Amino acid sequence: MTRSTYASSSQWYLQGRQASYLRASKSPGGILDLFEVARPAGDMSRPALPDMVLYQDLIGGSRVTGDLGGGRFDLIGTRGDFCLAPPDFATTAIMDESHQLRSLALPMEQWQGLLDEATDGKFSDSSCIYGRMFDSPAVRSAFRNLWTLCDEEGAPSRLLARAAGCEILAELCRLGGSPFAPAKGGLAPWAERLCIELMHARLSEDISLDELAAEARLSPYHFARMFKQSVGVPPRVYLTRLRVEKACELLEYTDLPVTEIALAVGYSSNQVLARVFTKHRRVSPTSYRRAVRDPVRSTATR
Repeated sequence: MTRSTYASSSQWYLQGRQASYLRASKSPGGILDLFEVARPAGDMSRPALPDMVLYQDLIGGSRVTGDLGGGRFDLIGTRGDFCLAPPDFATTAIMDESHQLRSLALPMEQWQGLLDEATDGKFSDSSCIYGRMFDSPAVRSAFRNLWTLCDEEGAPSRLLARAAGCEILAELCRLGGSPFAPAKGGLAPWAERLCIELMHARLSEDISLDELAAEARLSPYHFARMFKQSVGVPPRVYLTRLRVEKACELLEYTDLPVTEIALAVGYSSNQVLARVFTKHRRVSPTSYRRAVRDPVRSTATR
Protein backbone atom coordinates (compact mmCIF):
# COMPACT_ATOMS: atom_id res chain seq x y z
CA MET A 1 0.00 0.00 0.00
CA THR A 2 1.42 3.41 -1.00
CA ARG A 3 1.76 5.76 1.96
CA SER A 4 -0.20 9.02 1.81
CA THR A 5 1.55 12.34 1.34
CA TYR A 6 0.16 13.24 4.79
CA ALA A 7 2.46 12.21 7.62
CA SER A 8 -0.30 11.61 10.18
CA SER A 9 -4.02 11.65 10.82
CA SER A 10 -3.55 14.97 12.59
CA GLN A 11 -2.04 16.53 9.48
CA TRP A 12 -4.77 15.06 7.29
CA TYR A 13 -7.58 16.33 9.53
CA LEU A 14 -6.05 19.79 9.79
CA GLN A 15 -4.89 20.21 6.19
CA GLY A 16 -6.81 17.67 4.10
CA ARG A 17 -10.26 17.86 2.59
CA GLN A 18 -11.91 17.12 5.96
CA ALA A 19 -10.45 20.29 7.51
CA SER A 20 -13.56 22.43 6.97
CA TYR A 21 -15.68 19.89 8.88
CA LEU A 22 -13.40 19.68 11.91
CA ARG A 23 -15.18 20.75 15.11
CA ALA A 24 -12.59 19.88 17.76
CA SER A 25 -8.97 18.74 17.91
CA LYS A 26 -7.03 17.69 21.01
CA SER A 27 -3.43 16.63 20.57
CA PRO A 28 -0.83 15.75 23.23
CA GLY A 29 2.48 15.75 21.43
CA GLY A 30 1.91 12.93 18.97
CA ILE A 31 1.07 10.26 21.56
CA LEU A 32 -2.55 10.24 20.49
CA ASP A 33 -4.86 12.67 18.71
CA LEU A 34 -8.58 13.29 19.27
CA PHE A 35 -10.87 14.78 16.65
CA GLU A 36 -14.55 15.51 16.19
CA VAL A 37 -15.98 15.97 12.71
CA ALA A 38 -19.50 17.01 11.63
CA ARG A 39 -20.09 16.79 7.90
CA PRO A 40 -22.80 16.31 5.28
CA ALA A 41 -23.53 13.10 3.41
CA GLY A 42 -20.85 11.91 1.04
CA ASP A 43 -17.40 10.43 0.77
CA MET A 44 -15.35 10.35 3.97
CA SER A 45 -12.62 7.99 2.78
CA ARG A 46 -9.15 8.27 4.29
CA PRO A 47 -5.76 7.73 2.66
CA ALA A 48 -3.25 5.23 4.03
CA LEU A 49 -1.79 6.80 7.17
CA PRO A 50 0.63 5.46 9.81
CA ASP A 51 -1.98 5.58 12.57
CA MET A 52 -4.47 3.11 13.99
CA VAL A 53 -7.76 5.05 14.21
CA LEU A 54 -10.77 4.36 16.41
CA TYR A 55 -13.99 5.97 15.18
CA GLN A 56 -17.21 6.51 17.12
CA ASP A 57 -20.54 7.32 15.47
CA LEU A 58 -22.16 10.06 17.58
CA ILE A 59 -25.55 10.14 15.81
CA GLY A 60 -26.29 6.81 14.11
CA GLY A 61 -29.05 6.03 11.64
CA SER A 62 -27.03 6.70 8.51
CA ARG A 63 -26.31 4.07 5.89
CA VAL A 64 -22.61 3.62 5.29
CA THR A 65 -20.83 1.53 2.67
CA GLY A 66 -17.13 0.92 2.17
CA ASP A 67 -14.12 -0.88 3.58
CA LEU A 68 -12.43 0.14 6.83
CA GLY A 69 -9.93 -2.70 6.86
CA GLY A 70 -12.16 -5.72 7.39
CA GLY A 71 -13.67 -6.17 3.92
CA ARG A 72 -16.60 -4.54 2.14
CA PHE A 73 -19.68 -3.68 4.19
CA ASP A 74 -23.10 -2.06 3.80
CA LEU A 75 -24.88 -1.22 7.05
CA ILE A 76 -26.88 1.29 9.08
CA GLY A 77 -24.80 3.00 11.73
CA THR A 78 -25.80 2.76 15.40
CA ARG A 79 -25.28 5.68 17.74
CA GLY A 80 -22.26 5.15 19.98
CA ASP A 81 -20.81 2.22 18.05
CA PHE A 82 -17.12 2.04 17.18
CA CYS A 83 -14.97 0.93 14.28
CA LEU A 84 -11.20 0.44 14.28
CA ALA A 85 -9.21 1.17 11.11
CA PRO A 86 -5.71 -0.31 10.73
CA PRO A 87 -2.59 1.73 9.99
CA ASP A 88 -1.32 2.04 6.42
CA PHE A 89 -4.73 1.17 4.95
CA ALA A 90 -6.67 3.49 2.64
CA THR A 91 -10.21 3.29 3.98
CA THR A 92 -13.35 3.92 1.93
CA ALA A 93 -16.62 5.08 3.46
CA ILE A 94 -19.69 6.65 1.84
CA MET A 95 -22.37 8.06 4.15
CA ASP A 96 -25.89 8.72 2.82
CA GLU A 97 -26.78 11.29 5.50
CA SER A 98 -25.05 13.99 7.50
CA HIS A 99 -23.12 12.55 10.40
CA GLN A 100 -20.89 13.34 13.37
CA LEU A 101 -17.87 11.31 14.36
CA ARG A 102 -15.23 11.31 17.03
CA SER A 103 -11.93 9.64 16.33
CA LEU A 104 -8.88 8.64 18.30
CA ALA A 105 -5.69 8.32 16.25
CA LEU A 106 -2.80 6.28 17.69
CA PRO A 107 0.51 6.80 15.83
CA MET A 108 2.05 3.35 15.52
CA GLU A 109 5.59 4.61 16.08
CA GLN A 110 4.39 5.45 19.59
CA TRP A 111 2.38 2.28 20.23
CA GLN A 112 3.74 -0.64 18.21
CA GLY A 113 6.38 -1.59 20.77
CA LEU A 114 3.87 -1.58 23.60
CA LEU A 115 1.40 -3.65 21.57
CA ASP A 116 4.06 -6.20 20.70
CA GLU A 117 5.18 -6.50 24.31
CA ALA A 118 1.70 -6.61 25.85
CA THR A 119 0.34 -9.22 23.41
CA ASP A 120 3.55 -11.16 22.66
CA GLY A 121 3.37 -9.85 19.10
CA LYS A 122 -0.07 -11.37 18.47
CA PHE A 123 -1.94 -8.15 17.67
CA SER A 124 -1.29 -7.36 14.02
CA ASP A 125 -2.92 -5.95 10.91
CA SER A 126 -4.89 -9.20 10.63
CA SER A 127 -6.72 -8.56 13.91
CA CYS A 128 -10.33 -9.68 13.59
CA ILE A 129 -11.56 -6.41 15.11
CA TYR A 130 -10.36 -4.22 12.24
CA GLY A 131 -13.04 -2.80 9.96
CA ARG A 132 -16.16 -4.01 11.75
CA MET A 133 -18.69 -2.09 13.84
CA PHE A 134 -18.79 -3.03 17.51
CA ASP A 135 -20.05 -1.79 20.85
CA SER A 136 -17.94 -1.94 23.99
CA PRO A 137 -19.00 -0.38 27.29
CA ALA A 138 -15.35 -0.41 28.42
CA VAL A 139 -14.09 1.42 25.32
CA ARG A 140 -17.06 3.82 25.39
CA SER A 141 -16.40 4.71 29.03
CA ALA A 142 -12.65 5.16 28.51
CA PHE A 143 -13.18 7.22 25.34
CA ARG A 144 -15.78 9.44 27.04
CA ASN A 145 -13.59 9.92 30.11
CA LEU A 146 -10.60 10.81 27.95
CA TRP A 147 -12.61 13.44 26.06
CA THR A 148 -14.03 14.86 29.30
CA LEU A 149 -10.61 15.05 30.94
CA CYS A 150 -9.25 16.84 27.88
CA ASP A 151 -12.07 19.39 28.18
CA GLU A 152 -11.29 19.87 31.87
CA GLU A 153 -7.51 20.05 31.61
CA GLY A 154 -7.04 21.50 28.13
CA ALA A 155 -4.55 19.63 25.95
CA PRO A 156 -4.11 16.22 27.58
CA SER A 157 -0.85 15.65 29.41
CA ARG A 158 1.61 13.03 28.20
CA LEU A 159 0.80 10.95 31.26
CA LEU A 160 -2.94 11.10 30.59
CA ALA A 161 -2.48 10.36 26.88
CA ARG A 162 -0.29 7.31 27.40
CA ALA A 163 -2.40 5.91 30.25
CA ALA A 164 -5.68 6.37 28.36
CA GLY A 165 -4.21 4.83 25.23
CA CYS A 166 -3.06 1.78 27.22
CA GLU A 167 -6.53 1.35 28.71
CA ILE A 168 -8.30 1.56 25.37
CA LEU A 169 -5.78 -0.63 23.55
CA ALA A 170 -6.04 -3.29 26.26
CA GLU A 171 -9.77 -3.62 25.58
CA LEU A 172 -9.36 -3.49 21.79
CA CYS A 173 -6.78 -6.26 21.96
CA ARG A 174 -9.08 -8.35 24.14
CA LEU A 175 -11.92 -7.90 21.66
CA GLY A 176 -9.55 -8.76 18.82
CA GLY A 177 -8.49 -12.03 20.44
CA SER A 178 -5.07 -10.93 21.70
CA PRO A 179 -5.56 -9.90 25.35
CA PHE A 180 -2.82 -8.05 27.16
CA ALA A 181 -0.64 -10.28 29.32
CA PRO A 182 -1.48 -9.64 32.99
CA ALA A 183 0.96 -7.70 35.15
CA LYS A 184 2.45 -9.77 37.95
CA GLY A 185 2.29 -8.09 41.35
CA GLY A 186 2.93 -4.48 42.27
CA LEU A 187 6.00 -2.29 42.25
CA ALA A 188 9.00 -3.04 44.40
CA PRO A 189 9.06 -0.68 47.42
CA TRP A 190 12.13 1.15 46.11
CA ALA A 191 10.49 1.68 42.70
CA GLU A 192 7.26 2.97 44.24
CA ARG A 193 9.22 5.38 46.44
CA LEU A 194 11.36 6.73 43.59
CA CYS A 195 8.36 7.24 41.31
CA ILE A 196 6.37 9.12 43.93
CA GLU A 197 9.42 11.26 44.75
CA LEU A 198 9.78 12.05 41.04
CA MET A 199 6.12 13.09 40.83
CA HIS A 200 6.59 15.43 43.81
CA ALA A 201 9.81 16.89 42.39
CA ARG A 202 8.33 17.54 38.92
CA LEU A 203 4.82 18.51 39.89
CA SER A 204 4.82 21.56 37.62
CA GLU A 205 6.02 19.62 34.55
CA ASP A 206 4.30 17.51 31.93
CA ILE A 207 5.88 14.31 33.18
CA SER A 208 5.29 11.25 31.02
CA LEU A 209 4.40 7.67 31.79
CA ASP A 210 7.57 6.62 30.00
CA GLU A 211 9.73 8.69 32.36
CA LEU A 212 8.06 7.23 35.44
CA ALA A 213 8.41 3.72 34.02
CA ALA A 214 12.11 4.30 33.35
CA GLU A 215 12.55 5.29 37.02
CA ALA A 216 11.10 1.90 37.99
CA ARG A 217 13.11 0.11 35.26
CA LEU A 218 9.93 -1.19 33.65
CA SER A 219 8.12 -0.80 30.36
CA PRO A 220 5.27 1.78 30.37
CA TYR A 221 2.70 -1.02 29.96
CA HIS A 222 3.87 -3.03 32.97
CA PHE A 223 4.59 0.05 35.07
CA ALA A 224 1.05 1.47 34.70
CA ARG A 225 -0.57 -1.76 35.84
CA MET A 226 1.90 -2.46 38.64
CA PHE A 227 1.65 1.11 39.96
CA LYS A 228 -2.13 0.75 40.24
CA GLN A 229 -1.73 -2.55 42.08
CA SER A 230 0.69 -0.95 44.56
CA VAL A 231 -0.93 2.45 45.09
CA GLY A 232 -4.56 1.68 44.36
CA VAL A 233 -5.09 4.21 41.57
CA PRO A 234 -3.47 4.81 38.15
CA PRO A 235 -0.43 7.14 37.94
CA ARG A 236 -2.49 9.93 36.35
CA VAL A 237 -5.05 9.89 39.16
CA TYR A 238 -2.31 9.86 41.79
CA LEU A 239 -0.55 12.81 40.14
CA THR A 240 -3.80 14.80 40.04
CA ARG A 241 -4.27 14.17 43.76
CA LEU A 242 -0.74 15.42 44.47
CA ARG A 243 -1.38 18.56 42.41
CA VAL A 244 -4.66 19.34 44.17
CA GLU A 245 -3.05 18.77 47.59
CA LYS A 246 -0.16 21.09 46.68
CA ALA A 247 -2.63 23.70 45.41
CA CYS A 248 -4.45 23.51 48.76
CA GLU A 249 -1.18 24.08 50.59
CA LEU A 250 -0.24 27.08 48.45
CA LEU A 251 -3.72 28.60 48.74
CA GLU A 252 -3.62 28.31 52.52
CA TYR A 253 -0.06 29.29 53.34
CA THR A 254 0.99 31.71 50.56
CA ASP A 255 -0.35 34.86 48.92
CA LEU A 256 0.48 33.65 45.42
CA PRO A 257 -2.16 34.52 42.81
CA VAL A 258 -4.25 31.56 41.65
CA THR A 259 -2.67 31.82 38.19
CA GLU A 260 0.82 31.31 39.64
CA ILE A 261 -0.41 28.43 41.77
CA ALA A 262 -1.88 26.80 38.68
CA LEU A 263 1.49 26.93 36.91
CA ALA A 264 3.29 25.73 40.03
CA VAL A 265 1.19 22.55 40.15
CA GLY A 266 1.32 21.78 36.44
CA TYR A 267 -1.79 23.40 34.95
CA SER A 268 -1.70 25.84 32.06
CA SER A 269 -4.08 28.44 33.50
CA ASN A 270 -6.16 29.38 36.52
CA GLN A 271 -9.26 28.26 34.59
CA VAL A 272 -7.88 24.74 34.21
CA LEU A 273 -6.92 24.62 37.88
CA ALA A 274 -10.38 25.87 38.84
CA ARG A 275 -12.08 23.06 36.87
CA VAL A 276 -9.86 20.34 38.33
CA PHE A 277 -9.89 21.78 41.86
CA THR A 278 -13.67 22.21 41.93
CA LYS A 279 -14.17 18.66 40.68
CA HIS A 280 -12.06 17.21 43.49
CA ARG A 281 -12.77 19.63 46.35
CA ARG A 282 -16.33 20.72 45.47
CA VAL A 283 -15.28 24.35 45.88
CA SER A 284 -13.33 26.86 43.79
CA PRO A 285 -9.70 27.69 44.65
CA THR A 286 -10.68 31.23 45.70
CA SER A 287 -13.48 30.00 47.94
CA TYR A 288 -11.18 27.38 49.45
CA ARG A 289 -8.56 30.02 50.26
CA ARG A 290 -11.16 32.24 51.89
CA ALA A 291 -12.57 29.34 53.92
CA VAL A 292 -9.27 28.06 55.30
CA ARG A 293 -7.90 31.52 56.07
CA ASP A 294 -11.04 32.92 57.72
CA PRO A 295 -13.26 29.96 58.64
CA VAL A 296 -15.43 31.99 61.04
CA ARG A 297 -16.27 34.61 58.44
CA SER A 298 -16.73 31.96 55.76
CA THR A 299 -19.23 30.07 57.94
CA ALA A 300 -21.08 33.24 58.87
CA THR A 301 -21.61 34.26 55.26
CA ARG A 302 -23.05 30.93 54.11
